[in-house]
Amino acid sequence: MINNNISQKLLKTLVSRCHQAQRTTFNAATTTNFPPTPQPSATTTTATAIDNDGDKIFELEDTKSLFATVPTTKLMHSAAILSVTAIEPVVDFSLWVMTSRFMEAGLFKNVAMGTIKHTAYNHFVAGCDTVETGQTVKRLWESGLRGMLDYGLEHANDNESCDKATQQLIKTAESTQSLTPSVSFVVVKVTAICPVYLLRRVSDLLRWEYKNSSFKLPWKQQTLPIFSENSPFYHTLHQPAPLTAEEEHDLELAQKRLQTICEKSFEGNVPVVIDAEDTSIQPAIDYMTYWASVKYNEAERPMVYGTIQAYLKDAGERMCLTKKAADKMVLPVGFKLVRGAYMSSERKLARSLGVESPIHTTINDTHDCFNSCATFMLDEVSNCPGGLILATHNLDSGKLVAQKAREYGITKDSKKLEFATLYGMAETMTFGLRNAGFSVSKYLPFGPVDQIMPYLLRRAEENKGLLSSSNLDRQLMMKELKRRTKAYFGQGVILSEN
Repeated sequence: MINNNISQKLLKTLVSRCHQAQRTTFNAATTTNFPPTPQPSATTTTATAIDNDGDKIFELEDTKSLFATVPTTKLMHSAAILSVTAIEPVVDFSLWVMTSRFMEAGLFKNVAMGTIKHTAYNHFVAGCDTVETGQTVKRLWESGLRGMLDYGLEHANDNESCDKATQQLIKTAESTQSLTPSVSFVVVKVTAICPVYLLRRVSDLLRWEYKNSSFKLPWKQQTLPIFSENSPFYHTLHQPAPLTAEEEHDLELAQKRLQTICEKSFEGNVPVVIDAEDTSIQPAIDYMTYWASVKYNEAERPMVYGTIQAYLKDAGERMCLTKKAADKMVLPVGFKLVRGAYMSSERKLARSLGVESPIHTTINDTHDCFNSCATFMLDEVSNCPGGLILATHNLDSGKLVAQKAREYGITKDSKKLEFATLYGMAETMTFGLRNAGFSVSKYLPFGPVDQIMPYLLRRAEENKGLLSSSNLDRQLMMKELKRRTKAYFGQGVILSEN
């Protein structure tokens, strides 16, 4: 769903739609208005972004500078993996194999896991534990990047599983104390520390409360707005039963788990970012996120970040409402902005129920929403506390936000803006933004091979379009490999010196 080669004509259309969406949708939801999305100079190309003063925002043509910190062996491996994963039939076949009965056979499974370990796993996963991941973080730091630590476990079904996941997350948070300042965030999935069935129950009750003002939730603590009028409510068609005493106790346990993880992470002065999930359980995740934000965010800096998925039609409204409510509390807030990862399943569910999909109809609408949300938050935090993690592989969005940040004087040291890309992906954009002086992190999932398989399968399924559109990465990697080969044979330069 991400296109890295939007033309100027399409980009102008995006900006025009963005302005129209702001007038017709966001203004109706709140008096806090999104500013216009900045439009790049007419001289912008696919390789270079130009700000209003004519200075280069980031340069992608100089591959020697771009990949200066990448060893040749690593560059060759990355180019090969990206080339293979760009072939959709290969990805489809791999997905079929990994979910087939063949994986029940010990020998076949061992061979398959060994193959994955030395290919996709090594490319997209930072390590099997905190020690290996720490080594990856140090390598990133030496290359001018930071790491967002994401222990790859999710969707726990009971308290025992949640407790085990929490111990690993605490260990992850504790590891940051020896890695500061090379770690930018600790990533938490609420589905790993709270049983999924309970998240559904809490989400149903929160939706019902929003639609029925007389309905009260005795267990609910202080939080920030979770819904807007355009949020999807079709998950909850009838009044849910109240939480039982046991369920209330389990919810309290989940909040205590989150609290412990946060406090351990804060000991290393590292903020926590909480990932988003599908709309059936997202209200409960937002509830816990904003509860923690109210509890922990400091006067000058947010320590707990939530996630906004821009492919949802209500994303801009909810961001505005949450920010407005936080302002009234004099509370800085931080958001990780993503496009979204559950497009197929959300649309399938909506169709099965005969209701309108909560996902934007077109990719351009999602681009519009993403860029509007990003520029809105940059405008908000330019003179006030707050933060934005721009998690994107879209080169044009990166250019727009980089230009806006330059205009506002938001620097690397301000800790108000962090660009983020997945480990093993969007290297061209990553190194280009780094060379331009922006703070850039790699999202680092880690864990044993068998445990990280759900992540790899989901990444492969969700990002087939993205991987097949990584032409720029592959082209520039091959260009740099050719340059190094020529230097090696023509000038006697050691091929692996970079």
